[in-house]
Amino acid sequence: MAPPKVLLGQNRQNGTATLRKGITTRSQNSLLNNVLKPSNAGRETRAKRKAEVSPSKEKTHKRYAFANITNAITTSLGAQIHPLKKANVQTKPVENNNGLEKPVDVTSKVALAKAKPVPRIKPILKKDDKTEIVNSKIVNSRLSVGSEDNSLYVSALEDVNDSMKKTRRSNNKIDEITNEKPTETDEKGEPTPPVSETKVTAASLVNAIPVKQLPEGIQWDFDVENWLDPYQVSHYVMDIFEYLKERERLFPIGDYMDRQVCLSQWMRALLVDWMVEVQESFELNHETLYLAVKLVDLYLTKMTVGKETLQLLGAASLFIASKFDERIPPMVEDFLYICDGAYTQRELIKMEMNVLKVVNFDLGIPLSYRFLRRYARCAKVSMPTLTLARYILEHSLMDYSMIRFSDSKMAAAALLLALLMKDLGGWNPTLEYYSSYKLDDIRDICNLLNKSLHKKHKETLKTVHSKYSHKIFFEVAKLPLKETLDI
Repeated sequence: MAPPKVLLGQNRQNGTATLRKGITTRSQNSLLNNVLKPSNAGRETRAKRKAEVSPSKEKTHKRYAFANITNAITTSLGAQIHPLKKANVQTKPVENNNGLEKPVDVTSKVALAKAKPVPRIKPILKKDDKTEIVNSKIVNSRLSVGSEDNSLYVSALEDVNDSMKKTRRSNNKIDEITNEKPTETDEKGEPTPPVSETKVTAASLVNAIPVKQLPEGIQWDFDVENWLDPYQVSHYVMDIFEYLKERERLFPIGDYMDRQVCLSQWMRALLVDWMVEVQESFELNHETLYLAVKLVDLYLTKMTVGKETLQLLGAASLFIASKFDERIPPMVEDFLYICDGAYTQRELIKMEMNVLKVVNFDLGIPLSYRFLRRYARCAKVSMPTLTLARYILEHSLMDYSMIRFSDSKMAAAALLLALLMKDLGGWNPTLEYYSSYKLDDIRDICNLLNKSLHKKHKETLKTVHSKYSHKIFFEVAKLPLKETLDI
């Protein structure tokens, strides 16, 4: 309980009055020294000044930052405890030297403990007639002068804990009685399981592996096999890729090169080759590269760009894609550095804003790289075969004639060409089921990809080829090409 304001005010006034009384400040001391200036020989040593109101030796005081408030609280608590202390005074006789018994106050030798608030006990409602009735009154604290801890008060939690234990035992007995039901039997006379065992939980429904009836010719059900793998999200992975296919029509890329007066297909291929080099030097994800190329094509479809700002467009697209896909994207200064200081930070940020406005700040663009990984997992192709398909798909980014096809079809055609180059068969029913594309849908795209690989580019467009000629990528760029495709 907080002390009243009147009591706080009185203690403050009394405390400040006793502190100020008889105390000389530093300014007063300096004035007296300047005026009087007594000699050192005739100066008498002044005795130590004592406080007019010294604290009693029986009580121990602690210094606090808010001394007046603390003293007021302790005095108010002492006033509340004092009558209780007087009412419970116990004396015991002590023999004197004369042999007479002299009563001694025991409480004077016991330090006054801090008063603890008495816990309130909520009434416990009874469930049945057999439960015990617990009184909801507050248990009074009791004095224990002769205890070992020399404390004046003992909490009533011991009594409460005993009563709570008793009520819990009685409740458990009642539950056992109520749960004892006669076992039901079925028609054959066998006991039926209890109702609790027949209930189906939500976790069991989620973890239950479904039984699907697949069309003929499909070798396996990849989603059912990985049903309990949380990274495969087999519960709704089919819905995710169907949704991505529906979103492909929201990002159409037309034949924009006729409207670009200052650009050409060669310049676009040179820009994509430079973006691949940036992705490799910064060690960015492949999704970042594919998204950046998509942003470039979408911007050129709607806006006209000069020759001087084409590299700025590529750097801004990489900057946006890295912030969307990377965990730690490169800084603005890094993109200005790779542009060899041709642009300022203000120009790069302005181009970034323009690109985002053109795409309406919608960066959830379906990418062919994501479809390729999905198809390769469902077909259970090896890593070298998947890397070859990635090389074919990344090589097609420089080909302007491929921008009119959808990303899902491009991924399927790249995987088909990789299977044909490895002599692993053609388009099987399993790939047709998971990609929802038949062989007739991707045959023409596969032939165009094969022709694109046979084109001999100049030395300035060798970044993709040299990248996939490394041992990390299984040197898939050095594999022999197919002259004709038997599809």
